[in-house]
Amino acid sequence: MKKSLLPILLLTALACAPGVGQAEKADRNKPMNIEADALRHDELKQTSVFTGRVVMTKGSIVLRGARLDVRQDADGYQYGVVTAEPGKRAFFRQKRDTVAGAPDEFIEGESEVIEYDGKADNVRFITRAELRRYRGSVLNDEITGAVIVYNNLTDVFTVDGQKAPASSAAAGDTPAPGGRVRAVLAPKDPPPGTAAPAKAPESPAPALRPSNTLGGGAK
Repeated sequence: MKKSLLPILLLTALACAPGVGQAEKADRNKPMNIEADALRHDELKQTSVFTGRVVMTKGSIVLRGARLDVRQDADGYQYGVVTAEPGKRAFFRQKRDTVAGAPDEFIEGESEVIEYDGKADNVRFITRAELRRYRGSVLNDEITGAVIVYNNLTDVFTVDGQKAPASSAAAGDTPAPGGRVRAVLAPKDPPPGTAAPAKAPESPAPALRPSNTLGGGAK
């Protein structure tokens, strides 16, 4: 018997709070939209559990996974925990603010568990974590580690390279050797109109002088 899809949409307004950052600043005040196969909501505890092909969007933020636990505190801030299916990783994507005329930039991340903190406005990637930065469609930076925390307000990320449990390793996603952090960072393009540094003039090679004795001098 084919199971029918039960799309569920949750719209909740987030509390406004000041903050400046490189991530899309408007995302902080956008409503959270969640679609899943099933929902269990507890009004007393202000918690919701979404299961089955979960997709959450909040402005330019996209979160995907098998399960999403959402709670809201007394001040209206929301917190979400996305869990992937066994052997897979949950997915995160967010657009970054860029100057006019510059290519669009995006942050993408994957891990077995992704935690979103609406009050601190940060994202925590746990177990087999990977964070990537794209300029347009070009991959610029790539970071891997056991745990990665990305702060949307300050655009700062921290990486913990401690060795992940052996049970978390999956085919094709081997952690960095020795549990170390691994990073690939592309050089930053100079601002438009900036001239390339002048190349230093090459010094002429010293002229060779003939010598009439072996060793280059008299003994």
